[in-house]
Amino acid sequence: MNPEPPPSAQGEPPPQPPSFQEAFRFWLKLGFISFGGPTGQIAIMHTELVEKRRWISEARFLHALNFCMLLPGPEAQQLSIYVGWLLHRTWGGIVAGALFVLPSALILWGLSVVYALYGDVKWLSGVFDGLKPAVLAIVVAALFRIGNRALKNTVLWGLALVAFVLIFVFHVPFPAIILGAGILGFLGGKLWPAKFVVLTGHGSKKDGPSVLGDGDTVPDHARPSWSRALKVSAVCLSLWWIPILLTGLWLGFDHLLVQQGLFFSKAAMVTFGGAYAVLPYVSQQAVENYGWVTAGQMLDGLGLAETTPGPLIMVLQFVGFLGGWKFPQPLSPLGMATWGALMTTWTTFLPCFLWIFLGAPHIEQLRGNQRLSAALSTITAAVVGVILNLAVWFGLQVLFPVGNPVNWFGLVTCALAFVGMVRGKWGIIPVVLGAGGLGLIWKLVISP
Repeated sequence: MNPEPPPSAQGEPPPQPPSFQEAFRFWLKLGFISFGGPTGQIAIMHTELVEKRRWISEARFLHALNFCMLLPGPEAQQLSIYVGWLLHRTWGGIVAGALFVLPSALILWGLSVVYALYGDVKWLSGVFDGLKPAVLAIVVAALFRIGNRALKNTVLWGLALVAFVLIFVFHVPFPAIILGAGILGFLGGKLWPAKFVVLTGHGSKKDGPSVLGDGDTVPDHARPSWSRALKVSAVCLSLWWIPILLTGLWLGFDHLLVQQGLFFSKAAMVTFGGAYAVLPYVSQQAVENYGWVTAGQMLDGLGLAETTPGPLIMVLQFVGFLGGWKFPQPLSPLGMATWGALMTTWTTFLPCFLWIFLGAPHIEQLRGNQRLSAALSTITAAVVGVILNLAVWFGLQVLFPVGNPVNWFGLVTCALAFVGMVRGKWGIIPVVLGAGGLGLIWKLVISP
């Protein structure tokens, strides 16, 4: 870890680097409160890591986020791996990424068992009726803070607006928007650096210094090398593919578990643009090609995945579980369903560690590059526009559902949570727990 940064202009002392145990407790907590899909998860991490704990500066957080947005897979989990790796090397990244997924995987497994046995988990809808507007409030509050800090001039504000219009109105693919923003920033950094090279410095004066400041030198463990890249590749690829190979040798290479391992490995490599971009493809294949689930079960699984913390792409575990339940040979339905859930989750999320451990050292080396900084500034602006699109889409689904009356309970809950966090400085955990309990009471007592 680098030497402590100097106190801020206001005389605020620098934060102490977290111990591994302290970081472990935080990543475990994050795994249980990371509701709301990527928008909610990024908002929660920004609030906790940048503003509250000051473990990483604003610019460095956005630098890592921009890289993760370019990768296949759940960007929020990859961002946690990135920050955990910066703080505590490889084991820090492993713990951060694993704990981001593990609570959700265990909760969803339990809900899947209930669903497979009884087919009715509607009581959860009450909890989620309260969680959804609270998460929307968390997203909106964080979006305002990120926008005000990252969009430092009218050019970047304009780019964020253009990105929002392109994806919301014209449905331009997310990767195309990010790629175009990066090219524009690269050219703008050469022709008009004053407006494009803005992601520099140690963070805002309001927040004070950070453990991982943007001006700090790259730590030794974050420097790229061929030997490290080969070791990372060998370990990650072995962990990824050996379970599939052993399963094939045990049950045959045409068995359900092998099919799931191969299919979800392929899905993990093409999931650009988040869960909503890949779910139509997965749904079609799982329903029509493999017959693992029905269309109705796929929708139920999406609802369960939205009810749990963690990445929305966790719905794939539900698909793997029901596939094993439907084709259980040679085990019991629950045994094969559990193996199907494990195989699906393993092949979906393990590649994320490979992408980060291979690519992040090179991204760290490029932090001081002016043209790259310009490209990342415009990518950040585009990301703000994309997050705004997701927030608007999420808000319309929650508060103004098509074919249904206005969700006044959701509007009141969202407004209460937003005001409480902005004016009352409420913490995220009380907001999430309180809103979930309020939704359950509303569902069971007031509006059964």
